[in-house]
Amino acid sequence: MLHPAHVVHLPILRTLIRDGAANGTLDRELAADTRESALFFSNLRQALKTGYFVEEDPRTGDLTTVAVPGYVYIPDRGAASAPIGFGLFRATGFGYELWLTGVEAAWRGHGHGRAMVDALLNTPEGKRAYVMRVHRFGRDSAAMAHLLSSLGYACARESARHSWYVRADAPPGLAEYIRTATSAAPAVH
Repeated sequence: MLHPAHVVHLPILRTLIRDGAANGTLDRELAADTRESALFFSNLRQALKTGYFVEEDPRTGDLTTVAVPGYVYIPDRGAASAPIGFGLFRATGFGYELWLTGVEAAWRGHGHGRAMVDALLNTPEGKRAYVMRVHRFGRDSAAMAHLLSSLGYACARESARHSWYVRADAPPGLAEYIRTATSAAPAVH
């Protein structure tokens, strides 16, 4: 079951994001205590409080706010009473990107990732989440690619670090835009 993510969920999100970064599923820079990761988690705290993330526009260098709605996942079955996963969306010019997701390692392989992503895609933001970026060489990249394929996404572009997936019902021209864009969206941080 999904619940809106709030600032009280920051510790579990931080843990899951750092785990994903350490195994290559998310930007590796987020696994270490660096200036960049401190800024990212400070922005994430702000997003969990207000619903907005502050980032630099890569084209202009200006600071801008981006809507970042998020959810935590507590399974309907099993012994968990606290969140074991999360999903964050990021507003884009074409709807939303399912931006960051994670499930605790101990709960993986039992259908929770699929259940969570399916639930995320049935939220108001998820119904407009036409794009998802997946790190190409992370431990869980193949599993995520398979999951996205089963949910109607197809790989539209691969860069050195990411595979870009676009949902079959995306607005006309979006897949072509992703295929030809030199930078379809900024990096995680």
